[in-house]
Amino acid sequence: MNWAAILLTLKLATSTALVLLVLGLPLAYWLAYSRWRWKFLVESVVALPLVLPPTVLGFYLLVAMGPRSPLGRWYADLAGQPLPFTFEGLLVASILYSLPFTVQPLAAAFGSVDRKLVEASWTLGVSRPATFFRVILPLSGAGVLTAAVLSFAHTVGEFGVVLMVGGNIEGVTRTVSIDIYDEVQALNYGTASETALLLLIFSFLILSVVYAVNRNVWAAWPLKN
Repeated sequence: MNWAAILLTLKLATSTALVLLVLGLPLAYWLAYSRWRWKFLVESVVALPLVLPPTVLGFYLLVAMGPRSPLGRWYADLAGQPLPFTFEGLLVASILYSLPFTVQPLAAAFGSVDRKLVEASWTLGVSRPATFFRVILPLSGAGVLTAAVLSFAHTVGEFGVVLMVGGNIEGVTRTVSIDIYDEVQALNYGTASETALLLLIFSFLILSVVYAVNRNVWAAWPLKN
């Protein structure tokens, strides 16, 4: 089993989930409470990674990060190296690819908070940011957990975007899914099977946690005083 690939994948997934939580909270709040007529256009952009083939998204990201693009030239001047085929480039791609898995659960959770509680807070003179942190966010705990877990798990299983933007560089961009592909190509089915089984168990546990939290299964076993 390639532990370097596993550790790199965990590092990438953790970084992606944390960045997406920071970026996703204000975006999801805006989507949940904005009454802008053309809001559906933003919602469509956020959801694009759900329907785009990963290779298509990866191709556009590769072009956008390339040395001929403004972003690519700016990053190369700043960091002294190109953005594609680096961990940083892989992180940017993962953030965009997993964006809907964070924003949509957050927006749904924020939208389900009782509007009367939010408006009561505003009526009492509490600012909108304070209302968000004191009322909306505490009542959206399950949605926040779901968003973090799903973005983490989705990043762990990335393949097409990782291959397009990061390539297959040992210790830099070779993630677990790429490593499984390499082992199969080399006919090392035993090693590929071990890593695949690990991902299967991990995915099952992640989904079990998400469903358990959203269905509040612990309510069936209330704490005894």
